[in-house]
Amino acid sequence: MPSEKRKFGDIGEKVAEKWLKSKGFTIIERNWWKPWGEIDIIAKKGNQTFFIEVKTVSSTNLINSSIRNISIRPEENIHPHKLKKLLRTIETYVIEKKVEGGWSVSACLVYLDLLAKKSRVEFLENIV
Repeated sequence: MPSEKRKFGDIGEKVAEKWLKSKGFTIIERNWWKPWGEIDIIAKKGNQTFFIEVKTVSSTNLINSSIRNISIRPEENIHPHKLKKLLRTIETYVIEKKVEGGWSVSACLVYLDLLAKKSRVEFLENIV
C-alpha cells in the first residue's frame, strides 16, 4: 500500500502531467525507474526531450497567496545528491533508449490547495 507521501506525490505528478500536456508536451513515460534513481516524467516538445523532476507542496490558501512568499518551496527538495542520482538515471535512459536530439533537465513545481481542490504549476527549464 502506498504511503501518504507517495499518494501526495502521485497527485502532484498527475497535475504536472496535465499541465505539461496543456502546454504542448507529449508525455513519453512516467516514473521510469532504475535501482539508482527514478525520472518522474519524460516528455517531448518539438525535437527536445525533457527529463522532469516533479516536486509538490500543499497548504491551505496556497493558491491565493503569492508563490514567491511561500515559506516551503518545492525546489528546495532538489538538492545536489538528488540531482546526481537523477543525472545518472537520465544517462542510463539516454543510452538505453538511444535518445536523439537535444535534452534537458527541468522541474515542475506543483502547489496544491487540497481544501479548495486547486493547483498551480511553475516550470523551471534547464535546472542543471
